[in-house]
Amino acid sequence: MIGRIPILDVEPVVECGHRPAKAVVGETFQVSATVIREGHGALGAGVVLRDPAGTSGPLVLMRELAPGTDRYGAEVTVTSEGDWQFHVEAWSDPIAHWHHDAAIKIPRGQDVELMLAEGALLFERAARAIRQPPGAARQAAARVLLTTLARRLRDRSVPPADRLAAATTPEIRGVLAGFPLRDLVTRSARLPVLVDRLRALYGAWYEFFPRSEGVQFDPMGSREPVPGTLRTAARRLEAIAEMGFDVVYLPPVHPIGTSFRKGRNNTLEARPGDPGSPWAIGSAEGGHDAIHPDLGTFSDFAAFVRRAGEVGLEVALDLALQASPDHPWVKEHPEWFTTRADGSVAYAENPPKKYQDIYPINFDNDPEGLYAEVLRIVRMWIEQGVRIFRVDNPHTKPLRFWERLLADIRETDPDVLFLAEAFTRPAMMRTLAMIGFHQSYTYFTWRNGKDELTEYMRELSGPAAAYMRPNLFANTPDILHEYLQRGGPAAFRIRAVLAAMLSPAWGIYSGFELCENTPLRPGSEEYLDSEKYQYRARDWDAAARDGLGIAPFITDLNRIRNSHLALRWLRNLRFHHVDQPELICFSKRVTGRVTAAAGAGTGSTYGAGNLTERSFVQAAPQAGEHVGADTVLVVVNLDPHQAREATVWLDLPALGIDWHEGFTVTDELSGESYRWGQANYVRLDPAVRPAHIFTVTRDLA
Repeated sequence: MIGRIPILDVEPVVECGHRPAKAVVGETFQVSATVIREGHGALGAGVVLRDPAGTSGPLVLMRELAPGTDRYGAEVTVTSEGDWQFHVEAWSDPIAHWHHDAAIKIPRGQDVELMLAEGALLFERAARAIRQPPGAARQAAARVLLTTLARRLRDRSVPPADRLAAATTPEIRGVLAGFPLRDLVTRSARLPVLVDRLRALYGAWYEFFPRSEGVQFDPMGSREPVPGTLRTAARRLEAIAEMGFDVVYLPPVHPIGTSFRKGRNNTLEARPGDPGSPWAIGSAEGGHDAIHPDLGTFSDFAAFVRRAGEVGLEVALDLALQASPDHPWVKEHPEWFTTRADGSVAYAENPPKKYQDIYPINFDNDPEGLYAEVLRIVRMWIEQGVRIFRVDNPHTKPLRFWERLLADIRETDPDVLFLAEAFTRPAMMRTLAMIGFHQSYTYFTWRNGKDELTEYMRELSGPAAAYMRPNLFANTPDILHEYLQRGGPAAFRIRAVLAAMLSPAWGIYSGFELCENTPLRPGSEEYLDSEKYQYRARDWDAAARDGLGIAPFITDLNRIRNSHLALRWLRNLRFHHVDQPELICFSKRVTGRVTAAAGAGTGSTYGAGNLTERSFVQAAPQAGEHVGADTVLVVVNLDPHQAREATVWLDLPALGIDWHEGFTVTDELSGESYRWGQANYVRLDPAVRPAHIFTVTRDLA
């Protein structure tokens, strides 16, 4: 049955509240609802958060988002991990209704004393409604202020206009905002919000193949290559951390099958020394719970994880539920695979593509046995220090399997995160996010024009942000987009700026910083000499010495990300108009309070430790605190081949600036500052500077 004051279409909500919306610690998001009532009486609305301990927070008043829409909203901030709830309350607001009528009648001389007497009664009611526990000075002061106002409204020695004005002072409005008089209070159902650690939303990822780091080739070609190991790969971690990355992601580290092993460039016949695809998991040396002997031992893996932690990196490991024909599962559990009519085991296919070196898993023949084995494997790697899993092709497995697995892991290890690598249909990608995946791959790689980028990112940062967190990878071992193939180093810089600034989470695959862009063949998105099928030696020292690639530029991007709280969030993305299609402009902004605290908490401070004397907390300010803002404005030339110029038209309120105010923009890449206004001329040459990344500073009064 509908409530006395109907509350409709509450958001954020996922599947009518059957699944939780998502947030991370310190994240602010908007709660909104349609609130209506009969007649012309004024109403109010507010939202109440309930933390994992079951403690309800204060009522946060909602405002009408646009006049006449009956849509109310307020921003709330979650401050700890766990299962949160919120509900919306709506009520009849008799004082607001009185203000409306009194402002019309009293100046016209209609029912003057009656209106003032009725107002006095309302303010007396409001004073009595304020609970006054012992020592509550704020409540006591509010009651005195309202009671004094009621006496003044009855004082006929004071002109009516002055009495009315006394009821509309900022002090009175402030008291009513804190202690509203509410009739006919109606509450919505409680809706769930699942709050994760900050890394579920924010982080820079770097993918690389350990077997290529430290690989040794025989210059004469008479001996097989000596692959790199986890120990040699650990030497690369410091350089990755110095570029500002937060997560190092490893493809599967397990033994690789030899049957039908793919050769270089995915050929059907492997030559001596060809290592095979890491995704063809399993051999006589073991399966998903083993480490490839060439890479080392579990002791070596532990040393790799330890070194990563020492330089500030988390380790993400690939979870690929498939097997090579040599995997122990094939003999021990043939029921976990599909047998074809001729008695052979079905290998993976995506016609016309064939993957003879990989057997897909059949999840229907023995679901409980298979589930127990996968759960065991995941828990084993968690014990080895892995707290993030990149899940390969989750859309090819039953969704109920993932929902159960992620829920069971969360029960014991709520800090463990899962990234869904699913380049598939939108409905499947959305559903994977809804059932528990913490992050998702996206279509970003294939969105290169202004209109398609704007439309897609508005989708991801809008309602979808309640359950789907994008991780914008600029490239992967499987995807080298034509834009990168033909655009040269400028294209790599442009895509890096877009990925790093548009999304809280972004990533690159090793070699991106060297601008590797040679495709297997024209029209292909596969790399020539793909690292999936062979070792790839890169001379990082020579690249740094000779100034090759864009590693310093990537380092700058991650530095900028880590120094701006605004770039940690997704839902604050706003686009601005540019009068030429080759340029795109967007901004991110947060407001909060500045305190004397130092250091960096999980999503609660500004700049991940970059501020040593202050912290910038994204929450409602308290009395006596300084309210600050962090605003980043980005303009990018999407054409990697030539300079472009345009006029950028800014939505100044989206930047926290009034239309009449002046402000300064400072480019974080060049250090240059400009005085800007609503309309601004921009010229960007991709060979020199493909983008402006501005910090916006309002003029001091």
